[in-house]
Amino acid sequence: MLSLQPEKVAEFYQKLFSWKTSRANALGYREMLSGVPSSIDGGVWPAPPESTTFVQLFVEVEDVDSSIAKAEKLGAKVLVPKSVLPDGDTMAVLQDPTGMSFGICRLRSPSA
Repeated sequence: MLSLQPEKVAEFYQKLFSWKTSRANALGYREMLSGVPSSIDGGVWPAPPESTTFVQLFVEVEDVDSSIAKAEKLGAKVLVPKSVLPDGDTMAVLQDPTGMSFGICRLRSPSA
């Protein structure tokens, strides 16, 4: 999620779903941890003042480069090029042919 009020948003979802929150990550955003092994965790990032609030879907993939190439062949555009984050995760943000943005990521292995 991207929000102009990240603390308030994190607190709301924490109380609503009994999620845990953590800022113990390399980028300092508010991780939202469901505590359910089969669930997808998320996060709340502060938005720039000119931005609107939105939710960004991220899909974990085996290979970010090949997923970007395949998406582009299918008509997607790259909005945020592939980046390696300080914690070792790799991500990119794309836009599908209808204009919907989505992220792809490859999480670093726990042993790395």
